[in-house]
Amino acid sequence: MALVIGLTGGIASGKSTVSKMLIDFGLAVIDADKIAHQVVEVGTPAYKEIVNAFGEEIILTDQKINRPMLGSIIFNNKEKRNILNNIVHPAVRKEMLDQMDQHVKHGSKAVILDIPLLFESQLTYMVEKTVLVYVNKDIQLTRLKARNGLTVEEAEARIASQLPLDQKIALADAIIDNNGSIQETKEQLLDLLHEWKVIDVI
Repeated sequence: MALVIGLTGGIASGKSTVSKMLIDFGLAVIDADKIAHQVVEVGTPAYKEIVNAFGEEIILTDQKINRPMLGSIIFNNKEKRNILNNIVHPAVRKEMLDQMDQHVKHGSKAVILDIPLLFESQLTYMVEKTVLVYVNKDIQLTRLKARNGLTVEEAEARIASQLPLDQKIALADAIIDNNGSIQETKEQLLDLLHEWKVIDVI
């Protein structure tokens, strides 16, 4: 039976880097963000619900959803954010579980669910083990500003919209400290996968 691992972190904590390492190790990684894009593609049930809820002004000329506009609507409006989440999240969960079942049937030793808001969305029931990619707040802020071209205020607002990484530590089964080099992160990950008997030798 495959071990189902939940991978999470914070914005600009390096979760995507760890996710890529897991793929390079030959493990099955199911990316919640990618699925969230797929389930709202033109014509899907979730797409139709979003347009009904937010109006046709959020549709671009190619019929796709104007993500920046939708993001600006929901970012500072909890009620509208909840409406969107109640449409998208069930569709994402269903697709993730379907993909997970396929990997298990094909004999995968482990399946990793890459879920940025694993704890915030209370999705730990979907996994057996949880891994948090952690960085210090100042490094997180510096990386986010550089990556997205944000001001300090904008970067801090995005970080504040998630549960602080320090609070997530207590919730996770294992921590990958990503404050150091890529090689140090990789070694921690390999040690953990050995410990959980997911891989033998890479």
